[in-house]
Amino acid sequence: MCVEHAPNGVESVLAQLQAAAAYPVTAVVRIPANDAVIIKQVLDLGAQNILVPMVNSAADAAAAVAAVRYPPRGRRGVGSALGRSARWNRVDDYLADADEHVSLFVQVETVDAVRAAGEIAAVDGIDGVFVGPSDLSASMGLLGAQTHPEVVAAVRAAFAAVTAAGKPVGVNAFDPDAARGYLDCGAAFMLVGADVALLARGSEALAARYCAATEPESSERASY
Repeated sequence: MCVEHAPNGVESVLAQLQAAAAYPVTAVVRIPANDAVIIKQVLDLGAQNILVPMVNSAADAAAAVAAVRYPPRGRRGVGSALGRSARWNRVDDYLADADEHVSLFVQVETVDAVRAAGEIAAVDGIDGVFVGPSDLSASMGLLGAQTHPEVVAAVRAAFAAVTAAGKPVGVNAFDPDAARGYLDCGAAFMLVGADVALLARGSEALAARYCAATEPESSERASY
């Protein structure tokens, strides 16, 4: 679930986590910024997979790690008595090992981040890296050209650096050909669609099908 680019707040994230809990899946919450307060709130809601955008350096990655860990290992605020994450203090030893219940992924999506991808991935506590070609293309002066050869080359360079650091790497690839290419290059996970995009394309296809069926077959028939 995306908080960065969608009209989601803590209340709607909570509702979505509750809905997902009935099924054999674990949601990933993509927060809007590398902010310790936002991370604290989302973790207390019970999110177990966090995706942090715009991580451009090892220092940024270390800050995200610190935000998911309680002191003395980090700086997460303590509110387990009020948090769904600890089942309101019903999870034994939650404060001692809370970060063991959390997977932390960070987004590499700028030129600087690609250069530092190996260092970012090597930070202890980073569980994986997600490459974002959309913002990366903008960072490269190629706004909207996610499949431009230079953008693809930069994504693959990030793949190589993250893999060399021993961490899984994923990517956003709505274009089917690009997605297949990234799978061949070692992508361990991939975003290939979004609910709103699927709804938009599906409704467009449905409208086009029936508009075409009701159009006159010729200009001659249209004149009747």
